Amino acid sequence: MSKKILVVAGDGIGPEIVAEAMKVLQALQADGSIDVSIEDALIGGAAYDAVGDPLPAETLEAAKASDAVLLGAVGGPKWEPLHISKRPEKGLLGMRAGLGLFANLRPAILYPQLADASTLKADVVSGLDIMIVRELTGGIYFGQPRGVETLPSGERKGVNTLVYTESEVERICRVAFDIAMKRGKKVCSVDKANVLECTEMWREVAVKTAADYPEIDLSHMYVDNAAMQLVRAPKQFDVMVTTNMFGDILSDCAAMLTGSIGMLPSASLNADGQGMYEPIHGSAPDIAGKGVANPLATILSVAMMLRYSLDAPAAADRIEKAVSQVLDQGLRTADIMSEGMRQVGTAEMGDAVVAALS
Repeated sequence: MSKKILVVAGDGIGPEIVAEAMKVLQALQADGSIDVSIEDALIGGAAYDAVGDPLPAETLEAAKASDAVLLGAVGGPKWEPLHISKRPEKGLLGMRAGLGLFANLRPAILYPQLADASTLKADVVSGLDIMIVRELTGGIYFGQPRGVETLPSGERKGVNTLVYTESEVERICRVAFDIAMKRGKKVCSVDKANVLECTEMWREVAVKTAADYPEIDLSHMYVDNAAMQLVRAPKQFDVMVTTNMFGDILSDCAAMLTGSIGMLPSASLNADGQGMYEPIHGSAPDIAGKGVANPLATILSVAMMLRYSLDAPAAADRIEKAVSQVLDQGLRTADIMSEGMRQVGTAEMGDAVVAALS
């Protein structure tokens, strides 16, 4: 049965990197590895420019009718003067909320060919393979009350609220535990329970939920220590599970252990397995249109999409092997360039992955 993919390229380098991911999808279509239909829609700044809304109703409806969404990136300085309700990021947050995408999976994997590209010593990061499971639809990014108000004195006050329910914590912990059961059976739950009552409850729920997973080795770590440990000894971690904001920060920190944020895909899933897939690096407006962006994170996001939402694990394996083969060939975009390698642009890297598929 054919699966439906909605493609929302977005802003900045989004259209460039998505174009290379589409080459890979089309190659798999052509050789019969996958049976998919593909539709395009607007999101972010591009959507605002076209229709005055960063998440048009028709985009969200098309997303709900799809099996998976492939996103490029949203945002850029062009739209920063807009009211916060109209900024591109609201389109992304609205898509996550509208689809109920509560579980964000962010792998931090160091390809052995890129060990020298990391800013950490090779022996610290060699063999790195971490899965960060970030809660995505709750926490301080969505909590109410929020906003900026002017006090009677004339001084402004900003408010954002950290809110979680027990059920929200339990369901994201179960995602992390289920993933860990297929890996090293270790989960580190990251919180700030010594200061924030909300995350004290998070820890309690994590412990309670872990009782259903007796094989899981559950540990706990304060977020500040976790950030330090990611740099000091990252290979101690297998699966990390944490709140929306902490996961946002820690996953970007972990990304740089791998040599480049341009190498890392992500998946955001709902309870039905429907997902949105995107590179974690953002829109990079400073290099947009120059043909130098690294498309590998987007291509690897397609692999995650095939594995988690489209039930095509063999095709996902082929993509990941093709990426590794291209790195073996010494091809590098500027962000992962090292001595002795050959620097290529966005399109050439995409073409090389397609060639390696066959």
